[in-house]
Amino acid sequence: MRYAKLDALLLTLLVMARVRIDTLAEAAVLPLRQQDVARHPLLGRLLSPAAMELLAQQGFADPITLLLIVLALAALAAYLILSFSSGQLSRRGYRARLALIWLIVVLTVVAPTLKMTLLREQSGPASYCHDGGVIQTEVTIEYLLSGRNPYVEDYLQTPMAEWGLSEFRTALYHYPYLPWTFVFSAPFYGLSQAVLGWYDQRFVYLLLFVLTLALAPALAGGRQSRLLLVMTLGLNPIMGSDIIFGQNDSFVLFWIVLALVLLARGKEMTDERRATPWRLGSAAAFGLACASKPTAWLLVPFYVLLLVPASCAGQETGANRRGWARWLLTLLRRAWPALALFLLLVLPYLIWDAGAMVDDVWRWASGRGEHAYQIWGWGASNLLLALGWVNSRFDTWPFWLPQLLVCGPLLAFLLWRQWRDNRIAAASSGYAVFLLAFFFLSRFLNENYLGYILAFLALGVFGGGKEAQREPFSPGLAS
Repeated sequence: MRYAKLDALLLTLLVMARVRIDTLAEAAVLPLRQQDVARHPLLGRLLSPAAMELLAQQGFADPITLLLIVLALAALAAYLILSFSSGQLSRRGYRARLALIWLIVVLTVVAPTLKMTLLREQSGPASYCHDGGVIQTEVTIEYLLSGRNPYVEDYLQTPMAEWGLSEFRTALYHYPYLPWTFVFSAPFYGLSQAVLGWYDQRFVYLLLFVLTLALAPALAGGRQSRLLLVMTLGLNPIMGSDIIFGQNDSFVLFWIVLALVLLARGKEMTDERRATPWRLGSAAAFGLACASKPTAWLLVPFYVLLLVPASCAGQETGANRRGWARWLLTLLRRAWPALALFLLLVLPYLIWDAGAMVDDVWRWASGRGEHAYQIWGWGASNLLLALGWVNSRFDTWPFWLPQLLVCGPLLAFLLWRQWRDNRIAAASSGYAVFLLAFFFLSRFLNENYLGYILAFLALGVFGGGKEAQREPFSPGLAS
């Protein structure tokens, strides 16, 4: 096959990107990393003082990072030798390559993340981490355990106040994520405090990241597709750095991937009664994703369409009211756990103080309110600054108008495209394209969104496992 070695090429590109991005990031924002690694009671004892001094002389990476890079490149070399010395991808060859991919992920993502948690524990809570994904979320866990409302409280007297540029620290007045983020993390906080005496939110992100990689192959078809999917998710150039520093896209990604894996399992079955538990589990996981971060809300139309029996496209279900009623009843039977869990987690905070929650989750991000989020990132909003259409990054502007004009027709097209081939791969790629357009025309397109989008593009391109394209439409059964 012409692209039989595509996995070797892609893995090489991803490893190069991971290594270079991380070394540049550390050099840019962590000026004391060499000294902190050397004096750390655990990291500083992994090598002799003489070896630490010699390896630190290169400057672009601390000694531990440098050795991790060396080992990752050795694993890459082993993968390339294995790939180009064999023909057809056998089961044994697949397992060997998959093991090498996992080894590279451990060396370039998992180990650096653990290194950052250790350095942070030594240097202080405002160091070696991201502000909202780690520092602020840890504070919300403390607020939860002490009976305080994270959407009412501010973060002026927390380590958040020590992080970032003072002019743009409006997040000190807002928590923009949804309750499942800190509710799910709370038991891990208690366990870590009891065992280690300290906690880092990246423990949760790292655990869910590893579980995501373990689940992902179930969404791919052949062996090469599984390799390509795992390496793209595991060595995602941007999301990998986000996990290391502690941004929370991997959190919502896990619940969505879990939902898609369970749904794919249900779609494989022709017996509706056997498929029902898998579909309900999928809906429950998707409800948790929606109760984690608003990014998941934009997947709702694509996910709902996945729940529609594919054979409906060939039936006249919309020809009369009875047909529409049966169709909607089937959707409700399949989707109710998502709505139930979302309301169970979100409704208490809306009842507690709806204004505070709406202000934190929506008004802050949309540029409204007293302490709004600024125009930021890599999107088209920069053109407003370049053309002088706004005087300040904090000015309001009707971003909803270009989003409506572009994203409305685009969403209709993507759903029509999915309707013709209603599979998880089509939903994933459609979601990725829609997200890119939506955030490109938004008030901000932060770089972590691009890593999140890449993950779903990978699911769309390399996904498409054993799920059936057609399934019987039996709304009379428990669906």
